[in-house]
Amino acid sequence: MERHTYKRFLAASLLLALSASVSAADFGTSPQPSNNFDVSPLQSDQTYSGFIITYKDGSSERGNAAIAVQNVGVAVSRAKLTAGTAAAPRALNVRYARKLATGADLVHTDRALSAGEAATLIKQIAADPSVAYVEPEYLLKRVDGIRPEGAATFTVPNDQYYAAYQWDYLAPSGASFFDNTLNANVANWGADNTQQAWTLADGTGVTIASLDTGVTNHPDLNLALASAGYDFITSAAVSGRSTNGRVAGGWDTGDWTTRNQCGSGQAAENSSWHGTHVFGTAGGENTNNSTGMVGTAFGAQVLPVRVLGHCGGSNADIADAITWASGGSVSGVPTNTHPAKVLSLSLGGSGTCPASSALGSAITGAIGRGASVVVAAGNSNANAANFSPASCAGAVVVAATGVTSTRAYYSNYGSIVTLAAPGGGVYKNDASSGTQTTTGFIWSTINAGTTTPTTATYGGMAGTSQATPHVAGVVALMQSYRLSLGKSLLTPAQVTSLLKSSATVPHVTPSGSKPIGTGIVNAYAAVQAAGSQP
Repeated sequence: MERHTYKRFLAASLLLALSASVSAADFGTSPQPSNNFDVSPLQSDQTYSGFIITYKDGSSERGNAAIAVQNVGVAVSRAKLTAGTAAAPRALNVRYARKLATGADLVHTDRALSAGEAATLIKQIAADPSVAYVEPEYLLKRVDGIRPEGAATFTVPNDQYYAAYQWDYLAPSGASFFDNTLNANVANWGADNTQQAWTLADGTGVTIASLDTGVTNHPDLNLALASAGYDFITSAAVSGRSTNGRVAGGWDTGDWTTRNQCGSGQAAENSSWHGTHVFGTAGGENTNNSTGMVGTAFGAQVLPVRVLGHCGGSNADIADAITWASGGSVSGVPTNTHPAKVLSLSLGGSGTCPASSALGSAITGAIGRGASVVVAAGNSNANAANFSPASCAGAVVVAATGVTSTRAYYSNYGSIVTLAAPGGGVYKNDASSGTQTTTGFIWSTINAGTTTPTTATYGGMAGTSQATPHVAGVVALMQSYRLSLGKSLLTPAQVTSLLKSSATVPHVTPSGSKPIGTGIVNAYAAVQAAGSQP
């Protein structure tokens, strides 16, 4: 995330001018939070000016912004924090930003604080007996990954791309799939059996919310809900707009960055079009239309919610977006007329996710409204327990596997991982280096623009970002099948249980020290199980 933003997990254009190295989220092991505060997201190379405070029910601060700001000012004084210059220091000022949908209050200081200063202030705020919980506002990033080094440009897309590129939707039978990079067949053990699931359901009647960079115009996408989505980014520096504030519509206007924009030493990056890629994979890509490729739950409606922009996205904004997308109320934002029963989040950052945190509370609320929340495990080849929102209670946590069914070398792992899904192994035989292959990536819709959107195209990406919308789409297929049978929707707990019990055991035995859940999602088995559930 470069500024502690949720990282997008991966994408690469069929036009391809992509990096050979995995742009994985550089997230490390974090200290555990205290009872009423969390400093685990703080990174030494970042600065912080936002603080999310949950006051106890019945406290005067809970319903009075002025008193809340006054008490934070007292904490600033105890922390001995100042602004101005060394020659002319002044008091560090605090201003009220807004109340989150979870009931927490966001305040901002008028000077960005170092990680050490932020930790000191957080602890001083937490010492107030009226405070139930306090944490920093920080940026989460898309879970970035690897893109192909080069590939053909398609000038007249058609359905042949499904047969030539989308190995991930077939049966995990070991059948040969022609890899046009290697000019040879490879045994496909890592697919998720979605093609067979389409004989039962296509996602009709279900809405998937994709919380990401938004979506771009594309002739192969169902964009019926694009304008019904919302851009939850409040900061102009992150959104790219001229002023702070949220706007209607789930459109991606670009997330390119200049050198050092997201932190000292950070290289410039072109726009990723990450949201367009995962939107297509989840189910937004039209199918059987003689154009391009296919999406998992192609009969579902996908609602784009923009939470990631230049340098990432705020945990406070993402928490509000989770609430809104699942049908909850967010002050200042119109009611969501298309509440989703599946939320797909291909993003993450360092730190844990206590139940009292903004993200933890938002996900608990979404689950309470009947929505399954599917999140990426992360691309750091580390324990997912040290990342958020992967460590949020109740989330369906998705690791990534390749065509051989082995864990992708970049994928996070651990006991909190629910299951895996095709994310792409990048290299021949899903090795950690070597020759990039067509079957090493997940192929979907993207855009050819380097900054703002230009030409619609297709591209490959690899990462837990790509695995996540596969599972989100399978959940939509499960619920759609229930509806077709006249049965009530599954609860999120039932969804999670059936995903786990119906998963395919990997052909390649996973390392016991790096578990990736119960196996690889099996769409057909999961949909069948959903239909049989009383």
